[in-house]
Amino acid sequence: MSEDMMDYQSMVERAMKNVVRDALSKVGEDGLPGEHHLYITFKTQEHGVEITDRLISQYPEEMTIVLQYQFWGLKISEDAFEITLSFSGTNERLYIPFDAVVGFADPSVNFGLQFKTAEAGEIKPGAMQDIGDADTQPLTEDREGNQITGEVVALDAFRKKKT
Repeated sequence: MSEDMMDYQSMVERAMKNVVRDALSKVGEDGLPGEHHLYITFKTQEHGVEITDRLISQYPEEMTIVLQYQFWGLKISEDAFEITLSFSGTNERLYIPFDAVVGFADPSVNFGLQFKTAEAGEIKPGAMQDIGDADTQPLTEDREGNQITGEVVALDAFRKKKT
């Protein structure tokens, strides 16, 4: 096989990150429609990520956030997004460059993306894969202010089997 001098992998990664950016832009303009809710996993130590030291100590490598009931101030730029979320009753602002995002899912419609990282090795572009592990427990609060943790699951379990 010849060398990929076109760098197709980078083109695909950029295109998939545009899906994340476009979805967040839509949420920023219109809110979350219907039963949609988003899981976004990102590298907490990636260049440009801005989160509190308290969150970094809890999630030293990766963190998954859930956009569902309570989030504020969602702003999207070409390279990053920022959002305020509630963690244990405390509102905290997060600034996350899209380059730090390693997973994106909307389980309500069985959609998910996982992005290639240097240490993860080769990942098939656009593959729906498990975006969580034991170290990433998404935290948010329900409408009554009770802390809840989300459960990240492999979306393949919900795919319809071809007959």
